[in-house]
Amino acid sequence: MTQNALEIRNMNKAFGANSVLRGIDLDLPAGQITVLMGANGAGKSTLVKIMCGVQAADRGTMLLDGQDYAPDTPHAALRAGIVTVHQSINDGVVTDLDVASNLMLDRIAAGSGLFLRGAKLRAEAREIAKAVGLVAPMTQPVALLSLADRQLVAIARALSHNPKILILDEPTSSLSDAEAQRLFTLLEGLRARGVAILYISHRMSDIRRLADSILCMRDGVISGSFTKTPLDYSGAVRAMLGHEMTEVDITIPARGAPVLELSDLRLRAQSRPFDLTLYANEVVAVVGLVGSGKAQLANTLYGVARPVSGTMRLDGQSYAPKSPAQAIARKVFMAARDRRSNAVIPDFDIGRNFTLPFTRRHSGFADLISRKSEKTLSVRMISEMGVKCQSHADPILSLSGGNQQKVMVGRWMAEEARLLILDEPFQGVDIQARRDIGARIRAQSAGRATLVLVTELDEALEVADRIVVICEGSLKSDRPNREIDVASIMAEVADSPTEAVTERQGA
Repeated sequence: MTQNALEIRNMNKAFGANSVLRGIDLDLPAGQITVLMGANGAGKSTLVKIMCGVQAADRGTMLLDGQDYAPDTPHAALRAGIVTVHQSINDGVVTDLDVASNLMLDRIAAGSGLFLRGAKLRAEAREIAKAVGLVAPMTQPVALLSLADRQLVAIARALSHNPKILILDEPTSSLSDAEAQRLFTLLEGLRARGVAILYISHRMSDIRRLADSILCMRDGVISGSFTKTPLDYSGAVRAMLGHEMTEVDITIPARGAPVLELSDLRLRAQSRPFDLTLYANEVVAVVGLVGSGKAQLANTLYGVARPVSGTMRLDGQSYAPKSPAQAIARKVFMAARDRRSNAVIPDFDIGRNFTLPFTRRHSGFADLISRKSEKTLSVRMISEMGVKCQSHADPILSLSGGNQQKVMVGRWMAEEARLLILDEPFQGVDIQARRDIGARIRAQSAGRATLVLVTELDEALEVADRIVVICEGSLKSDRPNREIDVASIMAEVADSPTEAVTERQGA
């Protein structure tokens, strides 16, 4: 029988009258990857915070390797061998420090690295970075790294502790396919060495590849446990949501007039030129891995980047924006991918986060912002997007990640657009929030063209009238969302033969 690295029994936690964890029983077996699934508000974050010493449980026990375990600080958890990589990338790095200092930060903070200086510090940091394939210069400030490299810094720092238990929260959300594959190989190596891994994710491609078992949380309790091979993925989603998982029934609307016409567009010097037309009333999903060209396409349409060659036309007129301001003036809007660094303004309330791009629409005498006008719009959008909050005046950071994402998408849906570009609008949200956002995208698609850029095929299947695959900076296929051959699309996304696309069904 496999030994449990961690056992949790009858764990309870409440904040005032709000009971967040109710009688949680959980085992993390050594040498296994346990996937934890749960909607926003299910209690996952609170559970992890208790495990890693950020918060204390009101009631319940934890046993680590058979011994009582109750960390009172994150450092105590780290000393005990429990290491966490948080979903928010900036929670795992110090952006003002360079790469080497970030990788060695825990040793420096503990005092054991005080005498490591210069070349020796960088040499040891370079060995840590090598384990995850991080090739960034050791002297480069983390603030200048891409999101993917910041994530790799956080992961490398975690793995350097040789953990007994490793907790990862949506670790592949910012990684390319090659980077994700390196992470999977590392995790499989840790599993073989007996490390217990708690992997929090909703990405079915990750879950199918890694999971030995799946635990589901809903409303503060464990709502499902799946340990038998082959794992019941549909049952796990059903246990997480609390109702049957049904396929989204897409009714493809009649096309309107052409909105955006791309002709012989070349995004990269070495990529093939392509044509693409987007029509009014339709939602088009562009599916591709990180680095496939999705971001370049979005940035080109939004005036952040220039195409190498080709032409663009918007509503029949030449379109070549040199800045986002020019794009917005032509009613081309884009919701940015990373809400924490590119979209959410932490110091603003929910209402002002909704109205931020269009403050002039809410300005009155002497360009003063009309709070009444802001309130009217934000109250309407809170209702339309299904944002769960007490008031439009609540701080934006008081919302769950899924509700923050609804605000970020909703701010660009609040005004009339000709082309709405949504870059990874479902990133970091649970399946229910994803479906809520997708339903609003479709419900408000009339009269404009909507372009949704996603990495996960199931996200495209739930929201799109048409699915386009992009790879190496060019389009590979364009098909209506009817009777989709999933294996064929996955092969195109991965740029590999269909028979090479496989799933791990358990060990």
